[in-house]
Amino acid sequence: MGKTTMKLAAATFALSNLVGCNSIGSMDFPGVYKISIPQGNIITQDMVDQLRPGMSKRQVIFVMGTPLVRDPFFQDRWDYVYSFQPGGGQRGQERISVFFTDDQLVSFEGDFVPSALEDTTAEENN
Repeated sequence: MGKTTMKLAAATFALSNLVGCNSIGSMDFPGVYKISIPQGNIITQDMVDQLRPGMSKRQVIFVMGTPLVRDPFFQDRWDYVYSFQPGGGQRGQERISVFFTDDQLVSFEGDFVPSALEDTTAEENN
């Protein structure tokens, strides 16, 4: 092997180690645009405020949209999940689970509370 071939092999080896360790790929380059990534069902307080016990599954779909997760073995629970990661920022997530009995809404839980319930709790604390 000649000196040129040895230098080329050493340079290739060093470069492959840098790329393999992801030291080049993990650098943040200034001025590079990073896209925001929304995923799932958008959930708003207005949507949650429209939910009422006794609503049918079709009415819940009209208000909330099609659920992101429907368990095929437990049809009486639907999960709505929304996650958003602004470009280069922390990922945030909101979720709400809706429960049915005999195709009628009985309860829901998650990151949202109906506004009427929030108002009553605030009045009780004053």
